[in-house]
Amino acid sequence: MTTSFNPRLLGVGIVALALVATPFVLSGQPYLVRIVTTALIYAIAAYGMNIILGLTGQLSLAHGAFFGIGAYVVGLLTTDREWSFWASFALAILVTTALGYVSGLIALRTQGSYFAIFTMALGFLVFIVITRWESVTHAHSGVSGVKFPENIGPIDFTRETTMYFFVLVVLALAIYTTHALLTSPAGRSLVAIRTSEDLAKSIGVNVAVSKQLAFTASAGIAGLAGGLFASFTGFIGPDSAAIDLTFQFLLFLLIGGMGTVMGPLVGSLLVAFLFEMLQDLESYRFIVLGPIIVLLVIFAPKGIVGYLNALLSRRRSRPPTDPAGVDVADHRDVVEEVH
Repeated sequence: MTTSFNPRLLGVGIVALALVATPFVLSGQPYLVRIVTTALIYAIAAYGMNIILGLTGQLSLAHGAFFGIGAYVVGLLTTDREWSFWASFALAILVTTALGYVSGLIALRTQGSYFAIFTMALGFLVFIVITRWESVTHAHSGVSGVKFPENIGPIDFTRETTMYFFVLVVLALAIYTTHALLTSPAGRSLVAIRTSEDLAKSIGVNVAVSKQLAFTASAGIAGLAGGLFASFTGFIGPDSAAIDLTFQFLLFLLIGGMGTVMGPLVGSLLVAFLFEMLQDLESYRFIVLGPIIVLLVIFAPKGIVGYLNALLSRRRSRPPTDPAGVDVADHRDVVEEVH
């Protein structure tokens, strides 16, 4: 009888335990807890981008705009309109999902670099509206005093530890959604589209509908993350919808690994750590990050998690040294490779 040891599950377990223990280990250091919580919120947004870019292969540069729309819906409704957080949060998800669907109807008529340019223009358009429509968005003054979630029984969301675990639960749902999507026929259809749209069509995949759903879900998850961000920070400004934010999410995926289950989380935490270490350099920190990214693209083009997955797959597919000389190399399916 042999025991099955899965290094991937071990890695996921270690990361999960580390995240659960973080607020207790960092007890008495609220600043560091806020840094980690913010990184987890960004990771949720990166999981949204992972669906349209990592799985489907469509480079959407409007992701920061959807994140900002979600943040502003929660921010404006809870301050100017005195809505509860939960109602405004639900509306933020609905609004960004609907906008993602409508904009996807137009944007997905383009392909490749044209799709990227179109979505980038959409991102700039949202940013301009936020900075110029002062009577509604408060423009550069921003929105301050965004509400925390209202208490649920004894659960007090004004406590940073409670807010941390709330964000962690949402993140866990995003990770599980990615895993479930990858192991479902819908996820395999998206991966087929990423590989070749013509090939996907030839095996019966409805490419247009699949891309539309992926873009819509991606926008909705970005809006969800934006709503969490607005409530957690208590203040939002135009930077919450800037195009820079989109490239930051893209950076998370490049470093962590596109199309993987754990890549967005690993990338977000690692970049947050690097940003914190290099905060004294301000904008010059990209001078340090640039060479790191270049080295990563050269030696691990699939990101850290993608590299580790490929390494494990090679080791597991290596023919065993069976004394009888029998080749028992197992056959791994495509889904397992991207976990």
